[in-house]
Amino acid sequence: MTKVSFVSLGCAKNLCDTEVMLAKLASAGYIITPEAEDADIVVVNTCAFIESARQESIDNIIDLGWLKKHHKLRGIVCCGCLAERYESEIAEQLPEVDAILGLGSIDEIVRAVKAVDNGEKFRYHKDKECSALGGDRLVTTGSSAYLKIAEGCDNRCTYCAIPLIRGKMRSRPMEDIIAEAKDLDSLEIRELCIVAQDTSRYGLDLYGEYKLAELVHRITEETAIPWIRLLYCYPDKITDELIAEIRDNPRVVKYIDLPIQHISDSVLSRMNRHGDRKMIEDTIARLRKAIPDACIRTTVIVGFPGETEADFIELCEFVKNTKFDRLGAFTYSREEDTPAYDMPDQTDEQTKQDRYDIIMRTQLEVVDEKNKKMIGKTLKVLCEAYDPVAEIYYGRGYGDAPDIDTKIYFRNKLGKRRIHPGEFVDVKIENTVDYDLIGSAEVK
Repeated sequence: MTKVSFVSLGCAKNLCDTEVMLAKLASAGYIITPEAEDADIVVVNTCAFIESARQESIDNIIDLGWLKKHHKLRGIVCCGCLAERYESEIAEQLPEVDAILGLGSIDEIVRAVKAVDNGEKFRYHKDKECSALGGDRLVTTGSSAYLKIAEGCDNRCTYCAIPLIRGKMRSRPMEDIIAEAKDLDSLEIRELCIVAQDTSRYGLDLYGEYKLAELVHRITEETAIPWIRLLYCYPDKITDELIAEIRDNPRVVKYIDLPIQHISDSVLSRMNRHGDRKMIEDTIARLRKAIPDACIRTTVIVGFPGETEADFIELCEFVKNTKFDRLGAFTYSREEDTPAYDMPDQTDEQTKQDRYDIIMRTQLEVVDEKNKKMIGKTLKVLCEAYDPVAEIYYGRGYGDAPDIDTKIYFRNKLGKRRIHPGEFVDVKIENTVDYDLIGSAEVK
């Protein structure tokens, strides 16, 4: 039987699409293999959010082309954001690709693989806004899973190509999301990460009001999943109802991903971000007052067109003084067909990189200070795996989202009992290394 492997690139939302396609192919009788070298056909679910993501997607396709030429690989299927945005260019410039599926066409994955398996070329491109928003999935992320509650985005930030690629925001009906959460619960998923391009906007298009707090409450009522985590919540849409749900619901981890992108009002205005510095400060203050132990994660962009030295210093000072628990940074990527592409005063690449390095050093100092305060405390940790080389377990606390945040490494001092992935253990923190924490799992 034909063996199929997947390369899933980009964000967690893309991974949800990959898992839907995996389930469709498995149901159709194809053998799923994790290694491209063992596969007859490889599906590459691409990302095209920024230039580096596009290049990673292209590099993966070229590498697979080498396998196709020198190994047993017979076909390559390209889908995802790159396929949606650059279908014609892929067909013309990447001859190693045998099939191309747009974002609205992932339901055709079985047809595409079957065609490639028969030595045929295949292209199918349906309107991206017709894409299915759910479906049976083959979960690939162990004891954690992502749950996509909406597709597309209406925010229209001037630097972002997502609305061009994935279309306007479409919230999934709440009942469909609850049904999928129940399916994941039946698989004994221990952590559910709720994702969308703008999670906090959920329900506005479908119900006429923000419904994230209600959705989260219903998920915890109708499943037994221990941890519910919120990602991609925009600061202008953090309602008092949502804050109360995070505060009062014991199964919602006290963590919120709050991308601010910048703090200078002039930069925020050119980015077309909704709200200003005062709104961001007020939102953070409301969260910390209501939930003192809340872990707040944010994302910032440096080198946006027209970002002055004063703007950047303002951002650095804000990061230093606000003391975000987690922070990720990007250098501005000039994306064609976005308003920022044609803005004057584009920042040179060296300045972008220098500013990135400075902002990350600033954050490392913040994290180092926070981590030292964790020494001696005991944290509830979701075990992910055991590293046999280092002879140590690792996992995450409530303040660490999968893939993007830090790890907690720990020795097992529970006697001869083995700790299994997906198990919660109490870990006493003993040391820190850069962003990570080191400790021991001990009997209380």
